[in-house]
Amino acid sequence: MRIEADRAKCDGLGMCEAMAPDFFEVGADGTVAVLDEHSGEEHRQDVTAAVDACPVLALKVRD
Repeated sequence: MRIEADRAKCDGLGMCEAMAPDFFEVGADGTVAVLDEHSGEEHRQDVTAAVDACPVLALKVRD
């Protein structure tokens, strides 16, 4: 599983960081950084929930 972030779309609302802080962080510039782009299957549920919670659809999970 690979996590992708479109920083141009990101509004820095932090929903992803709140739901999966091991994988997402909103920086001082107000956009998301993916802390670990490649996640194991054991984290799929948390990462997918964070991706689905993004109100501006700036995040994706690819297999």
